[in-house]
Amino acid sequence: MTTAEPEFLTATRTFYDAVAADYADRYRDALAAMPWDRALLGVLAELVTTAGGGRVADLGCGPGRITGHLADLGLDVCGLDLSPRMVELARAAHPAIPFATGSLLDLPYQDGELAGAVAWYSIIHTPAGELPRVFAEFRRVLAPGAPLLLAFQAGDDVLRLDRPFGRPVALDFRRGRPERIEALAGAAGLTVTTRLVREPEPDERTPQAYLLAHRAA
Repeated sequence: MTTAEPEFLTATRTFYDAVAADYADRYRDALAAMPWDRALLGVLAELVTTAGGGRVADLGCGPGRITGHLADLGLDVCGLDLSPRMVELARAAHPAIPFATGSLLDLPYQDGELAGAVAWYSIIHTPAGELPRVFAEFRRVLAPGAPLLLAFQAGDDVLRLDRPFGRPVALDFRRGRPERIEALAGAAGLTVTTRLVREPEPDERTPQAYLLAHRAA
């Protein structure tokens, strides 16, 4: 018997399929104005390269802007996203990078396959009760010692975004307390080595949080 897809996955896919082109246009060059983001992505790239390299996955890659940056840093990178339309745009923008559709709940990688992973604002639509499963998947696909870099909005509230770019869709954006996300990572067998929270930029609503974790060697 086929198991029904969780409602939040269906809602997230529908939302991002609808706004994909608008989202890609708005955020295509955003990384150029985000020095902290670039710095932390650079740290991840250096850690992977120093450890001998290997495949790195951008989990929740959207139109591939972070994936492309990681490739520019010299990584062997691939992208995964729930939205087929986002994946279509990512492939068009970065034809040399492999992209696939998939869910954080069931990552399409072998145990220990990845030399590193990035989850850049991709856990923010997952209900709290499903996050342990997501973090268990992160740990499963990482090689021993491999790093995971997370980015998310810090806080306790849920933002309901309705009709973005004038599109007839809505979705919940879930903030997270860094200490709570760190506890989830630890419970899954990941050790957090760096935690950074920066104040919001003028066009941001909340502080932004970053965690760098590793699977135990």
